[in-house]
Amino acid sequence: MTTDQQLDLIEYPESDGKPMTESDPTRDYLVYCVEALDLYFQSRENVYVSGNLFVYYRQGDPKAVVSPDVFVVFGASKRKRRSYQAWKENNKLPDFVMEITSKTTRTEDERDKPSLYAQLGVQEYFQYDPTGDYLQPQLKGFRLVEGQYQPIPAETRPDALLCIPSQVLGLELWLIESEFSLLFNFDNGHAIQRELRFFDPNTGEKLPNYKEARQARALAELAKEQAELAKEEAEQARDQAEQARDQAEQARRLAVPRLLALGLTVEQVADALQLSVQQIEGLRQDGGDASST
Repeated sequence: MTTDQQLDLIEYPESDGKPMTESDPTRDYLVYCVEALDLYFQSRENVYVSGNLFVYYRQGDPKAVVSPDVFVVFGASKRKRRSYQAWKENNKLPDFVMEITSKTTRTEDERDKPSLYAQLGVQEYFQYDPTGDYLQPQLKGFRLVEGQYQPIPAETRPDALLCIPSQVLGLELWLIESEFSLLFNFDNGHAIQRELRFFDPNTGEKLPNYKEARQARALAELAKEQAELAKEEAEQARDQAEQARDQAEQARRLAVPRLLALGLTVEQVADALQLSVQQIEGLRQDGGDASST
């Protein structure tokens, strides 16, 4: 029987010494998924998002380990870990897993990992093939039903080639066409670019990564500064216009008695200043009052 002291002495490696990924698309989509989900759940302290991290699911057995490309655990604290050891996390295991499929991981992603993830109780398992060489369709989603994975039906969207909802995340995974895609497939001689993105169904907005979020904040700050500058300029223009109106009014008040003193009639002064007779009478009275003070 293994004692607690013996269990504490067991080493759980943090790396197998292998490269993280084998291609730019694999790495870039792995990073996007982790960053986008981490930002989306940043205000929830009990949601842990990570990727390419060793997940040990059985204490005392360093071989009982799996390293999902992307995973989310609900009920685990949001902190940095060198590895994820379930027995130190109240036996919480990933609720959502995404594997970025490639040539070397295809068999494992299609056969071995689904069986293991089902045993571990991973509620949703997704696969994405950035190059479109190994999965048809490129994006697949499965939901655990009575211990077995069942395909999640894909839905259509006006701007999406493929859309699969995730009940676990409360998000949608879209396969979209984009000029910024990492992938160029050819269909009837035309380049079709497909990329994976998370969308919030409540807002219809795409989940950004860290860089996109920083750019959005910078643009928002710039827009705010420009709006404040425009407001200040508008206020200055209003002040200048008000000052000009006051100056014009004062000039008319001074002009009325002078023109009348020159012998012009009230009607002639009104015509010259483009005012009504009543206004001239009022200005004359105002001018008289002003001159008497």
